[in-house]
Amino acid sequence: MELRIISIGTLAFHPNWGEGSPVRTGHATTSLIRSGDRVVLVDPGLPEQIIGARLRERAGIGPEAVTDVFLTRFHPDVWRGIGAFGNARWLIGGRERESVGVPLASHLKRAMEEGDDETVEALRQHIAILHRCEAAPDRLAPGLDLFPLYGVSPGLCGLLIDEARHTTLICGDAVATIEHLLDGKVLRGAADIKQAKESFAEAIEIADLLVLGRDNMVVNPTKRPF
Repeated sequence: MELRIISIGTLAFHPNWGEGSPVRTGHATTSLIRSGDRVVLVDPGLPEQIIGARLRERAGIGPEAVTDVFLTRFHPDVWRGIGAFGNARWLIGGRERESVGVPLASHLKRAMEEGDDETVEALRQHIAILHRCEAAPDRLAPGLDLFPLYGVSPGLCGLLIDEARHTTLICGDAVATIEHLLDGKVLRGAADIKQAKESFAEAIEIADLLVLGRDNMVVNPTKRPF
């Protein structure tokens, strides 16, 4: 089992930095896991040409070597570069896939009725990506399992890496940044705040290491050093 951070994400605006509206393009933290014969890329949030270069810099491979792309949630910040991985299997939590489909179709219908061509084009791209994504199995590879973290989005799922000495949880936006972790706060705009808080607590309880949704990999501050 090998885990490598390919790129560290960022929020479009960070409330702890005195920002109240977008000042940059947000993108998710991207991770790569090698387990057995699977090479799993998580949350390719950077544009296609950039994510390919980062892969080569950080892991010595190109997009063609990736067997699976897993999305912790369905959001452009998470899947912006997914088109670079046309040969891979695209995966997302089943609950997230189901929860997103109907709203996307409704938004597309409204945009078409209003003659908003730009929005129609964007939504069609979103729908095409969602259609390509399969519901992820409970186990993606040996020692790499889905870990539901519902709340920030209805079906957000992390990935739990279970190794002999420690466990690592790829949190997605369930635990967004080091400031959110230390302050015990969930991401602003959560679909279900109560559920998001419960998922946050579960993440802290289970893992020794946390890969944050918009930040680096960190040691869980509630755990003893291992």
